[in-house]
Amino acid sequence: MSWESRIQDALQARREAAAFRLRLPNAGGSARWLTQGERRWLNFSGNDYLGLSQHEEIVAAWQQGAARFGVGSGGSGHVTGYSDVHAEFEQQLAQWQGYPRALLFISGFAANQAILAALLQKGDRALADKLSHASLLEAATQSPAQLRRFTHNQPDSLQRLLQSSCDGETLVVTEGVFSMDGDAAPLAEIHQQARDNRAWLLVDDAHGVGVMGEQGRGSCWQQGVRPELLVVTFGKAFGCSGAAVLCDDDTADYLLQFARHLIYSTAMPAAQVCALQASLRCIQQGDALRDKLAANIARFRAGAADLPYQLTSSATAIQPVIVGENQPTLDLAQRLRDSGLWVSAIRPPTVPPGSARLRITLTAAHQPEDIDFLLESLHGCSH
Repeated sequence: MSWESRIQDALQARREAAAFRLRLPNAGGSARWLTQGERRWLNFSGNDYLGLSQHEEIVAAWQQGAARFGVGSGGSGHVTGYSDVHAEFEQQLAQWQGYPRALLFISGFAANQAILAALLQKGDRALADKLSHASLLEAATQSPAQLRRFTHNQPDSLQRLLQSSCDGETLVVTEGVFSMDGDAAPLAEIHQQARDNRAWLLVDDAHGVGVMGEQGRGSCWQQGVRPELLVVTFGKAFGCSGAAVLCDDDTADYLLQFARHLIYSTAMPAAQVCALQASLRCIQQGDALRDKLAANIARFRAGAADLPYQLTSSATAIQPVIVGENQPTLDLAQRLRDSGLWVSAIRPPTVPPGSARLRITLTAAHQPEDIDFLLESLHGCSH
């Protein structure tokens, strides 16, 4: 088979399964509204949970940082890309989360890949929640270690795997809040099991940090857990992009020596770090925003209880409406879009077969009337 035939066959299979992905440009960023030309839609698909991507202080901090540092970092952090503001922000993150060290990465995907690629060796094993993010599962699969997956959010399933023999070290992997179901992991039980079996715990808290816990410190803080490795990302509640790994001094030094995604990537621009510093201040002082988000979540769940679709138990900003098959999910998303609502249809392989869904995300920028319009439209489309 030629390269051309292989590509064409793969694309045709996606189209026939109603799983073909498209990127649609918009002119409105990730705010309350998305716009294309003269049309606009209420945005219920973004991860800007606190609405900070449009915050005046954060935008001004980026602009001021660009005026001071320029718009690029100029190289890897191991060469010339690591500035005073990078070091300062890493210290601020570490202090905020109660860790000795923080290391900045260009994305959450890169951070997750870097940790597993640098740590896992032959004879080790990674025990990952079955619904962990693709960046985590892919990195574990590509490592020389053994990957075993435990039943989603089931500590008993993890315990059975931990009790099996292993020649090397064990890394337990989970998320704080799961990106497709919106449910929170039982981190206290998982961490205790890991500690009892001399394993380390890695928690990717992309969707918990900023919106949960005191000062928005996230899922781990809320549950009184301090994993050996904590990944926080800046593309959700922070309203920016990038990520950081929180860990102890020796692990940070180890990653600086062996994490190829860190060593060989151009560093995050200093101007972006200036914006992230402003975002961190907003998050630390953001109780009112978190309260508003919580009210929006409660309003949606109360109104969605009698929809003829499956809802998850999520109490977070991620509110999946599970339709089932791909084409009906796409049709429902299109009907909502026709009525002025931007809601994304998520299909396999991102989610398990038969669980295609609308991934509704709520933010502090949404107004009560926005939630009501979404609910009215969902009920109208279901008849």
